[in-house]
Amino acid sequence: MLNTQQISKIKTMFSNADGLLITAGAGMSIDSGLPDFRGKQGMWQAYPELGKQRIEFTSIANPNTFWKTPRLAWGFYGHRLKLYRDTTPHQGFHLLKKMSDVLQLPYFIFTSNVDGQFQKVGFDENLIYECHGSIHHLQCLDVCENKIWSADQIQPRIDHIRCEWLDELPQCPHCLSLARPNILMFDDYDWLSHRTDQQRQNLEQWLKHHHQPIVIELGAGTAIPTVRNFSERFAPSLIRINPREYQLAENQGISIPHNALHSIQAILEALQIR
Repeated sequence: MLNTQQISKIKTMFSNADGLLITAGAGMSIDSGLPDFRGKQGMWQAYPELGKQRIEFTSIANPNTFWKTPRLAWGFYGHRLKLYRDTTPHQGFHLLKKMSDVLQLPYFIFTSNVDGQFQKVGFDENLIYECHGSIHHLQCLDVCENKIWSADQIQPRIDHIRCEWLDELPQCPHCLSLARPNILMFDDYDWLSHRTDQQRQNLEQWLKHHHQPIVIELGAGTAIPTVRNFSERFAPSLIRINPREYQLAENQGISIPHNALHSIQAILEALQIR
């Protein structure tokens, strides 16, 4: 998978690094069996009712849907919440943790994913920046108070054919109106960001102490380029991993046009970490 020149360059990049910055988009979780909902046809295959109604991701992942059709909105997000809870992160997550431990490189994670998979394998909650929020946390749709709380107490029961939430809808404990995931959606002006703001401050503090991190970017696309734009700040110490949209100028780092798990394994092999 990696040629001799790439292996040599990777070794040099790691030898010069004082930290490991892991940046991840939706493609990181595909090896765990999670779908990438940004593809219209792929999403409609997973949610036939949304396809029947011609509802695209930008429409269902939108606060207006919670106002207009709350059972449909919670059918979609409730299914995702249960799916993410039930999913076992693939071995690549563990190998990244091993890479940090063996090389004694302090890590930080920057991810646009809302699935909580990094926390599941033991990455420190205080060393993760979830730039789009987390499905495992809730807020009030009315924003009655500036409060965010855990979604642990809700147990989704979904009509998968109709993509509908079946039981009493999740409520805000403060005003009893509808609750929503604490996720930054499309056309979202009421997202409560203070949990994520604190994570960003943690990242900024980390960067003050680690001036030359190596960046491993995994599965970050161009549709919403937040992760890619952040990663490119650290070129040329960037390894971009993506089976599609892997393009990277030669002077920006190394691009690996494969999936996350196999690419991480190849990097460990190049570094002779077993």
